[in-house]
Amino acid sequence: MRRVIGAKLVLTCRGALLTYLRDDFPHIAFPAMWDLPGGGIEPGESAEACALRELEEEFGLRLAPQRLTGRRDFPAAVDASRIGVMFSAAITDREIEAIRFGPEGQHWQMMPIADYIAHPRAVPAFRERVALMTGRAQIGANEESSA
Repeated sequence: MRRVIGAKLVLTCRGALLTYLRDDFPHIAFPAMWDLPGGGIEPGESAEACALRELEEEFGLRLAPQRLTGRRDFPAAVDASRIGVMFSAAITDREIEAIRFGPEGQHWQMMPIADYIAHPRAVPAFRERVALMTGRAQIGANEESSA
């Protein structure tokens, strides 16, 4: 069984997706690319707990686990021999107004979902996965889903 190493969140509100522009440091994965909230799993942490912890650290937002409405497992973006988990949820205008962006990344924005999917500087693996998570694409031959 392949090990889960990270979790990301596809958080939407009125057709837009919560994204952030990664720092432009050569030593990080995907420098200066548009990314999603989430990150690496800490020892003993579940994928769900990881995603929610990272959301609070990166954006100052707390979501209850029950708010997560979808989950898919994919080959991890940084190591395809491992698993990355994507969760989805809707967020509210009030939550967007409450965002307090953390120290990682250059800035955040609510980006129209279609713009993210087509953006040349979106993390490549996440463009298709966002399309899948938001019902804008079909599952490809090498992508697996789980409930």
